[in-house]
Amino acid sequence: MLLCLTANHRNASLDILERLSVGAPAATRALVDDELFVAGAVVLATCNRFEAYLDIDEPLTGGEAVAVESVVEAMASASDIPVDHLRASVAVHQGADAAAHLFAVTSGLESLVVGEDEISGQVRRALESARAEGMTSSELERLFQRATHTSRGIRNRTGLRGTHRSLVRLALELASSRVADWSAARVLVVGTGRYAARTVEAVRARGAVDIRVFSPSGRAAAFAVKHALTSVSDFADAAADADVVITCTTDAVVHADAFEPGRRVLVIDLGLPRNVDPAVGRVAGVELLDLETIRLHAPLAEFSAHADARAIVGDAATEFAADREAGPAITALRQEVLNVVEDEIARARSRGAGDDVEAALRHLAGVLLHRPSVRIRELAVEGRIDEARAALETLHGLTVDDGAADGAADDAVAGPSWSASA
Repeated sequence: MLLCLTANHRNASLDILERLSVGAPAATRALVDDELFVAGAVVLATCNRFEAYLDIDEPLTGGEAVAVESVVEAMASASDIPVDHLRASVAVHQGADAAAHLFAVTSGLESLVVGEDEISGQVRRALESARAEGMTSSELERLFQRATHTSRGIRNRTGLRGTHRSLVRLALELASSRVADWSAARVLVVGTGRYAARTVEAVRARGAVDIRVFSPSGRAAAFAVKHALTSVSDFADAAADADVVITCTTDAVVHADAFEPGRRVLVIDLGLPRNVDPAVGRVAGVELLDLETIRLHAPLAEFSAHADARAIVGDAATEFAADREAGPAITALRQEVLNVVEDEIARARSRGAGDDVEAALRHLAGVLLHRPSVRIRELAVEGRIDEARAALETLHGLTVDDGAADGAADDAVAGPSWSASA
């Protein structure tokens, strides 16, 4: 069973998100290692959301509530958050609802800036990270791959294409009322990761030419060469000369003593955990624009494009759930045909037939199976999977095992190719 726990800009404070981003990933790792009911997990942590997608063994009656509570308690303990407080700040999605939520997240429909083009890459990297740590499962792999496919479909078929949509650009739009002329502004970027690169790109698009970079980890020089910037080694000196300071890193905290009272400077904090101590905003002359402020000014979605995208997400979630239901029936049918094919191949070889006969038999089996497999999947989408199961029992004497491998539907509808390892 798929389970998603999400704390995001809609249901949790920035403080909760910050604590989860620090402590919960380790707790999720421990759940996969120590809890018998957790088969896999993928953690997605961005500047405005924390989500844990878990593949848990099908529980006994009431087991869903036990699984949810175990996960919440583990994350609360690791993040130093009172469990009641976290429970009130987390939304839970199960099964097809978890799939629909991930598809919407990956497509940017749940972002501060609806349709933003950064989240799909963050989702992909979350899966890659979990895969590298051995934390994924076949069901999670299938879920995240379908999420990527759905996101591409939305970008190709709706007005939510992601162009000029990002949290960085929204922050700069808000900042533009404070910056009279970006071409004359001295900009200091703190950080050298992907977000920093996006920030440099967006600042340049607004006309900034004097852009400097500082890295607390010492990577500023290499980043500066790559992006044609000026690197600085002393943050305090650079901040004292800057008109705009933008932080987007994971290993720095800027304190109030870095700024001279009375000198006007705009500080934009895009980091989670926070890169800037809130006390910075109380220094005379310093204006702090952080994620809390940014999310209060997030624009409304364009109605038509958003509605179209939601419809695509709904269809994709229905198909994903249907694939899971159709899988056992398709597996049962394919296994029966595979057994017949293997018997015929053995007879043919006993009569001296060569590899060409074997290849022809396997190809014919794939061709014959393709249409029934597609139809079983269509019946599952229509909520009529029981009819497919009854037909298999009536025509082939097959009793469908609901526990058969998920993902068989994807293999079966891909085309008429056939092999013994399929």
